[in-house]
Amino acid sequence: MSRRLAGGGVAAVSVALVAVAVRVHNAFRYPPDWGFDATFNWRYIYRLTEDGRLPHPAAGWSTADPPLFFAVAAALMKGSGFQLVLIPLLNTLIGFGIVVLAVRLVQRADPTNSRRALLAGSLLLFLPAHIHMSAMVSEEMGVAFLTSLVVFALATTGGAEAGFRLGLRRMAGVGLAAGLAALTKLTGVLAAATAVASIALDGVRRAELRRSAAAIALLLAVAFASGGWYYARNRALYGYFQPFGLPAHQRMFEMPPGQRGILDFVRIPASTFTHPQLLDPDLLRSVWGSTYVTVWFDGHRYFLPRDSRAVDRLGGLTLLLALLPTIAFAVGAGRGARRAWRSPGTPDTPLLLLTAFVLSSYALYNWQNPWFVVVKGTSLLALCLPFAFYASETLDRWMQASRRSARALWIVLGLLAIAVVLSGTFDLVFEKTEVSGLPWQTPGSP
Repeated sequence: MSRRLAGGGVAAVSVALVAVAVRVHNAFRYPPDWGFDATFNWRYIYRLTEDGRLPHPAAGWSTADPPLFFAVAAALMKGSGFQLVLIPLLNTLIGFGIVVLAVRLVQRADPTNSRRALLAGSLLLFLPAHIHMSAMVSEEMGVAFLTSLVVFALATTGGAEAGFRLGLRRMAGVGLAAGLAALTKLTGVLAAATAVASIALDGVRRAELRRSAAAIALLLAVAFASGGWYYARNRALYGYFQPFGLPAHQRMFEMPPGQRGILDFVRIPASTFTHPQLLDPDLLRSVWGSTYVTVWFDGHRYFLPRDSRAVDRLGGLTLLLALLPTIAFAVGAGRGARRAWRSPGTPDTPLLLLTAFVLSSYALYNWQNPWFVVVKGTSLLALCLPFAFYASETLDRWMQASRRSARALWIVLGLLAIAVVLSGTFDLVFEKTEVSGLPWQTPGSP
């Protein structure tokens, strides 16, 4: 047993070192103005370093976003003499915080199972969307961490009853994290929604409505004080809580495909695995196929060359191998739903509610905004904890079947990790000479 524990410790350290090396390499090598909206994000950050005042939401592409990430980045830039690498290093550190939460959640639920904890951490450390957003100047990692913090707190207290046993201070902490998540990005409001729904559902099942109502009231009050004020300010000053269709964003209206139908949310074309980039004519019409490509590969070509058969082959292999943890997550979530149905106060309730809220809001957003640039698996990073929790549970169960099955699963996961390192380490194997992103305009268009 001691030899097995020692081997597990060596494996955990090795996995962590490789993951750290990839992210630190990217932090120093990835161009700071590349990535999703990075140029516009930098403009917002620099503007805040000048006077510290919140601009009008319509002043630029990113100024409509909540200010927490940009304010923290501006303070970091001003205090360090504008050392640009500090922002991706900060995102890297925040990303590791999510990994720690996932491992701790698994350890709470399954304290003697070191293999499952290793699986949970590794699945996130070698998740391409996680690697990409560690390098980019974006608020995505911050809102994912704060949302994960809310769900971790809910999943480790046992619902409303445990919340009162531990004191209302825990509920105030959940409200603070939820409010800061909303102050980081609009999708952060899903953290508060998950908390409210989890406590309310648990209170109904335990017939403790008064206690649940008190906990929810405190949580929402703190959330409003820490993050909701920004949306109230928008409403008071500009007449809306969150602006949409601002002049700065109207360029997107020209992007393909321009409209979505029901079939776009059903079809998974073969090009998901043969030509994994989002402007492929078939993949362009598939929301979930494109999402899968951008969770497990660089479908928008912000890291990798646009036109390369070698890149397509590596992408196809990566996406085939990634079916294993993806299916494991779906199977584990189904088992979690059965547990949540049978008894209140399990970790499954907040994990599954968050999953439902994030996926449904993501689908709705893509229905209302039918442009390929908004189909980004990185927008689902708030699901890191549910993914790690359920995928690790299922994979561990499959490994328990026999040594042969365990060996086969480790081989597949190891190959997946290698493929992710090859594609996710910027300029390591594939040199990117063109600018980041995909050229969506036709030749001759303005």
